[in-house]
Amino acid sequence: MVDAFLISYTKLLVEHPEDISVEITEVNEGFDEITIFAHSEDIGKLIGKQGRMINSIKTVISGCKAKGGKNYRVNVKVAK
Repeated sequence: MVDAFLISYTKLLVEHPEDISVEITEVNEGFDEITIFAHSEDIGKLIGKQGRMINSIKTVISGCKAKGGKNYRVNVKVAK
């Protein structure tokens, strides 16, 4: 659910939507790490001015915590 949302939402924000991918890694029980991979030119768009865009993405993801009970950490990295 979270990964499908992130893929569809981030593809709307970037210039190279074909390079968007999401990886979810379970760090421990009740805690997942989400990594969004994007083209190097699109990293700034996903982070936004003063981190506002990535913070808004984190806010929406934290709403999933209320439903599923998991904590999430969101990272943005350059796609290989």
